[in-house]
Amino acid sequence: MSKTKLHVSATVNDDAVEFLCEPQQTLLDVLRDELHLTGSKEGCASGDCGACSVMFDGRLVCACLVLAVETNGHRVETIEGMADGDELHPLQQKFLEHSALQCGICTPGILVAAKALLETEPDPTETQVRYWLAGNLCRCTGYDKIVRAVLDAAAEMRAN
Repeated sequence: MSKTKLHVSATVNDDAVEFLCEPQQTLLDVLRDELHLTGSKEGCASGDCGACSVMFDGRLVCACLVLAVETNGHRVETIEGMADGDELHPLQQKFLEHSALQCGICTPGILVAAKALLETEPDPTETQVRYWLAGNLCRCTGYDKIVRAVLDAAAEMRAN
């Protein structure tokens, strides 16, 4: 029996995209397999780790929990849309400066979540950063460098 594919038109990282997907395919699967945007990672496939965090119409979501067909007519922002060409977003630069990454599996999701935080609260406290990033699990860094990088980026972004 053949599976019916559905046509979806969406905006991903400010680019109009169209793709065909099966009704049960997740946004994460389509981003990685159909659109070849492999920055978002699958860590758990149950929405528990945050490695696949993306923005969906301005809301932070786990791409593994969103059906790709739900994006029809909507906006998605991934880690690939964070930099401006070769110019890194201040968060990306601060993650490098603070060595706030190691294996890299969690990093894209944390960066997307941190960007969402700073768009909501440009002057967060350490507690707010830790609370906001609580849905993003990291096994390597211990979080301190990540929190310091986010706070440093927030200060730099406020100064500019």
